[in-house]
Amino acid sequence: MSADVETVVHVTPDAAWLPRFGRAEVIRRSTPPTPMCVARLLIRRTDQVFCVTRPDTGRLDLPMRVIERDDPSGQLGITALAEQITGDGSGLVFVGAVRNVVDSPSDDYAWPTPLAHFGVWTSESHPTVEGSWVSIGNDSPLRDRHWFPLVL
Repeated sequence: MSADVETVVHVTPDAAWLPRFGRAEVIRRSTPPTPMCVARLLIRRTDQVFCVTRPDTGRLDLPMRVIERDDPSGQLGITALAEQITGDGSGLVFVGAVRNVVDSPSDDYAWPTPLAHFGVWTSESHPTVEGSWVSIGNDSPLRDRHWFPLVL
């Protein structure tokens, strides 16, 4: 078995949302790295993506699910999320992830260290739940999302 080729597409050094000196790397690869902490479902329609309202922030975002510790690759979680959103958990393709690199965790940092991954999978299925189609163009309200470089 050969190692997955990984491409770093964006880096945020000393990321404000991470403990001091924490770094966020947006990576493309074909297989999910571990540990996977959150799975996001990317459903695309030309220059739009399907979003739902996040209960914690009230903002539109890709559908997401926190991954259980006994699912290190996130495969069970993303399949369940896809079934919830589209009725079909098959045909999912891993696109990449935001990787938090935290060497000096703080007490209020809830994710594994030194690495935590927040993955994005695509699906060709259509959503069957309420949501909104949001532009991913230059003026997209999603541009500040950490995963956004993966849709470009």
